[in-house]
Amino acid sequence: MPELPEVETTRRGIAPHIEGRQILRVIVRNPNLRWPIPRTLDRHLSGQTVEKVSRRAKYLLLTTAHGTALLHLGMSGSLRIIQDGAPAEAHDHVDICFTNGRALRLRDPRRFGALLWAGRNPEQHPLLENLGPEPLGEDFNADYLYRRSRGRRIAIKPYLMDSHTVAGIGNIYANEALFLAGIHPLRAAGRISINRYEGLTEMIRRVLGESIQQGGTTLRDFVNDRGEPGYFRLYLHVYGRTGDPCPVCAMPVRQIRQSQRATYYCAHCQK
Repeated sequence: MPELPEVETTRRGIAPHIEGRQILRVIVRNPNLRWPIPRTLDRHLSGQTVEKVSRRAKYLLLTTAHGTALLHLGMSGSLRIIQDGAPAEAHDHVDICFTNGRALRLRDPRRFGALLWAGRNPEQHPLLENLGPEPLGEDFNADYLYRRSRGRRIAIKPYLMDSHTVAGIGNIYANEALFLAGIHPLRAAGRISINRYEGLTEMIRRVLGESIQQGGTTLRDFVNDRGEPGYFRLYLHVYGRTGDPCPVCAMPVRQIRQSQRATYYCAHCQK
């Protein structure tokens, strides 16, 4: 699944091509994504100019004067800038066509993505209104994580991955940040000191920032807007490395399941 760095990489890739551009029409070949694409989407967007392409957690927001379209890449979605009228393949479900002859194409083989109309107040949309702060934003800090965690027995990894706690820290980056901070993924969030949360927030920002710089983590189904894979996977310390030597102590990396997700850690380095 594309995670926050992949989505941010995509945002940065498509924004220069569509910001300030007028939408000619919206072609929906298959409306049956995770939620049905609204039949009114073409009416809402046609004739409008994309004023801004932004991101909230793993959602992309295409803002116009009339309102905002909300886009999620799901598990296998990707976006391309193409020539309007380019032949569509089986999983190319939507084209947002512009008056300059280009189009933004959504491809989603598994159809777990979404393209919805969020209106003039996207922050009040049900998918966005209860999200926690952005992990790269000013409201996300050690004091916030510490205060919110007091008295809670939930393990730190699912605590970080709860979108109500913080928006958009996916499984890969939670594993990596906890390793770099030296925190065991099974440790109760409420039993972590403010000093350790200071280190953890720093590592979260670091691992996400480095991944964005590298162009996103390469996953089987994700490629960026130019069709090229990201390369941050080469720098992963523990994720997907079960049995490999820890890069710090050489003990084998372990794997367990937490909240139906794979967790990777070093039992020697993480306490």
